[in-house]
Amino acid sequence: METLTQVLGSISSFVWGPVMLVLLLGTGMYLMLGLFFMPLRQLPTAFSLMWRGRKSDELGEGEISPFSALMTALAATIGTGNIAGVATAIFLGGPGAIFWMWITALVGMATKYAEAVLAVKYREVDETGARVGGPMYYIKNGLGEKWSWLGFSFALFGAIAAFGIGNTIQANSVADALESTFQVPAWVTGVVMAIIVYTVLVGGIKRIGDVAARFVPIMSVAYIACAGLIIIQRMDAVPSALQLIVHDAFSGTAAAGGFAGAGVMAAIRFGVARGVFSNEAGLGTAPIAHAAAKTKDPVTQGKIAMLGTFIDTIIVCTMTALVIILTGTWTSGETGASLSAHAFSMGLPGYGQYVVSIGLAVFALTTLLGWSYYGERCAEYILGVGVIRPYRILWVLAIPVGSIMNLDLLWLIADVLNGLMAIPNLIALLLLSPVVFKLTRGN
Repeated sequence: METLTQVLGSISSFVWGPVMLVLLLGTGMYLMLGLFFMPLRQLPTAFSLMWRGRKSDELGEGEISPFSALMTALAATIGTGNIAGVATAIFLGGPGAIFWMWITALVGMATKYAEAVLAVKYREVDETGARVGGPMYYIKNGLGEKWSWLGFSFALFGAIAAFGIGNTIQANSVADALESTFQVPAWVTGVVMAIIVYTVLVGGIKRIGDVAARFVPIMSVAYIACAGLIIIQRMDAVPSALQLIVHDAFSGTAAAGGFAGAGVMAAIRFGVARGVFSNEAGLGTAPIAHAAAKTKDPVTQGKIAMLGTFIDTIIVCTMTALVIILTGTWTSGETGASLSAHAFSMGLPGYGQYVVSIGLAVFALTTLLGWSYYGERCAEYILGVGVIRPYRILWVLAIPVGSIMNLDLLWLIADVLNGLMAIPNLIALLLLSPVVFKLTRGN
């Protein structure tokens, strides 16, 4: 096991090395410049479109409303990345890692916009009559047969990666949090979550979208409110915390307390990697959900889609990071969900740890639902609609297994597979960027 961990660690370091960082940030910046910073300029318009997209009777053909598509995408992103991922980024890369999470998110808004625009434009109707789309489809229909191997690669990595980032990681983090807070055995948590997920999955994307549209807004507001209460109590220290984040992004972080110290490259690497893990911009997953939206206009859905990155990282992840830094717990030596729980318990004595545990459980549960849809769509692209039922069964069985596995190993596997997913998608975005620019100008 130790040898496997070392091998995966080496692969992760390579996959998330300078080439990947340049590709991720470079693609996002190229798209942002090509769009003349439209994602930032039209942020208020995007929020307006989101609320108007709650009702979809006359918006176009699709499976779920534009709002439900965004909530499904957010259900898959708002999860352990916002709680455990942020804490891990700070533990490994110092407070400066948060700055690079911000940069990843800001340029990632352009990436997410482009992904959704292409997903809606190049989506198809499968054998069951459902609208399906995502990187594999816009690679096939936008780039042609000679690039089909690239679409196949994305679908293959996506179908497998889903069991890491979207399943076992989520189950393990919830089991760990509930065991440490409520003394619930990990296997019990895994079994209960598997049962809940199964009852939702049998209803397909429409039921997933309905559950996401109900739970994601409520749980996000509740979590932000609790984090906001801690931040307001320490408002005088917020400027110093923000200064620490920006300063350490370019200078590294000296060892302090239980914190071992981190260099600038560590801040960039873990900030970008955990940022992508959290908001999934460039990963190619969110457009799979947005392809199912009831809409006639790819650009409108793209504007709604880019809000996912803003809400997930700029708002939710920042709130978690500020709580960890303001309470001083980032030097405690804790990491992952335990660090976030420690920070909230310091900020809200007596019940703060319960906020994290319950929030993590609900966040992760909806992530399990969103990612199950991503994984089965990737599997369907390769093997056809007949694979959906067995894929769902495997998905449910993997949840209790993940709840008792080693967390460090799971994070390494997830990092590697995320990187392998991102590469085909980013290549496609660069090659199809003229299509995105043309559609945007014509809207």
